[in-house]
Amino acid sequence: MTATLPTSDHDARRRAPGRAAAHTRLRPHALNWPVTVALMVATLAVLVPLYVTVAMALKTPSQAAQGNAFAPPWPIDLNNFASAWRLTHFPTSFAISIAVSAAAVIGTLVLSSLAAYAIARNWDRRLFRWSFFYLLGAMFLPFPVVALPQIKLTALLSIDSPAGVALLHIVFQLSFSVLLYSAYLRSVPAELEENARIDGATTWQIFWRIIMPLLGPMNATVGIFAFLASWNDYMLPSLITADPGLQTLPVVQSIFQSEFGTNYNIAFASYLMAMAPTVVVYLFSQRWVISGVTQGAVKQ
Repeated sequence: MTATLPTSDHDARRRAPGRAAAHTRLRPHALNWPVTVALMVATLAVLVPLYVTVAMALKTPSQAAQGNAFAPPWPIDLNNFASAWRLTHFPTSFAISIAVSAAAVIGTLVLSSLAAYAIARNWDRRLFRWSFFYLLGAMFLPFPVVALPQIKLTALLSIDSPAGVALLHIVFQLSFSVLLYSAYLRSVPAELEENARIDGATTWQIFWRIIMPLLGPMNATVGIFAFLASWNDYMLPSLITADPGLQTLPVVQSIFQSEFGTNYNIAFASYLMAMAPTVVVYLFSQRWVISGVTQGAVKQ
């Protein structure tokens, strides 16, 4: 026969916290109302302007003249896009913006990854450390401080054109991109490079065949930031490009807005056409952007 020993009050009190903790873990998480409300407000801050843009772009001139931006467009007028296409010379400005943004993205990816790789793998050398701090310091320089020197320099070098704009976009994106790449490269094991060196690979071969494929998520992150910054930039093209016929899309739209300010439906149609590439690019690359930003946050 097995005797059942009575449980003392001390043992009961000692086991009680464990049962309470287990009960707490099993209980579903309560809704975080402050965070939920903040997310709802942030979502509305994006969706409401997007709805107004789409609604105004699809309205007839008489509906747009009424001034009720939240009223649904009916009947839908698709002629606004054809008018915006013609009046803003959309194909030319769109092609220039695509060329400038593509050059900025490619140049930023190549130069930033090379610089970050050299800095990350030579961090024990003072020259590379101070180069990194120098690039970080450039992030704190306001654009008006360097605007006039950039205008004079591009004019002296005869690159006051979309090519000069793309070059300046690469330069201004270099600091932030090197920061992202450096944090990401710290999570890449150095043993991969050591094994490749044992097999006789050079530094260039290691970078292009081993490191560059591993930088896929970060390449997407840096690429989308560089694309958005270049595509939406108004200040640099308006100051650098001397020929009005070679202006990018934001500058052309600003000129169109000042000349045809009462044609709200056509103006919003042009805004929607200019906004479409950025939305499409971000929708297809958002998962790589998120993974790339968080990859180097925690050291493995």
